Amino acid sequence: MALDPSFIGRSYPASPVYQVSRAKIREFAEAIGDDNPLYSDPAAAQAAGYSDVVTPPTFLTIINLAAINVVIEDPELGLDYSRMVHGDQSFVYNRQVCAGDELRVVVHIEDIMHRASNDFINMRADIVDADDEIVVISYAQLVVRDAAKPEEAAV
Repeated sequence: MALDPSFIGRSYPASPVYQVSRAKIREFAEAIGDDNPLYSDPAAAQAAGYSDVVTPPTFLTIINLAAINVVIEDPELGLDYSRMVHGDQSFVYNRQVCAGDELRVVVHIEDIMHRASNDFINMRADIVDADDEIVVISYAQLVVRDAAKPEEAAV
């Protein structure tokens, strides 16, 4: 079943507030094997001009994924998770994210297209701070393969 193109332009409610903490930043940096002191040493981060330790560039995947899952799980959209793969992801930073930031995510469906027996859904996630200022914009593309036709499955 193809994704419903009437969802283009739809926005989803803001996610719950995510409190960025030193511990979560440190855990993420350790998980990706990055020992940059800006991620773990408040003095190093402050010497570099930040208010506290900063996040690695892909840290926001943590909260972005949860917000995108709200879209994926929307039964009206008709997305079959078992046929989905992640096609692309990018982040555009307006400012660095630091420990202590309180962030929310609002996801927007920017496009849905059908090509070569696949559906492509392009989403934009506005990641905002406590003042509703956009801190980061994340772009993601998901690809959903069509279900094999019975005659193709037998080949």
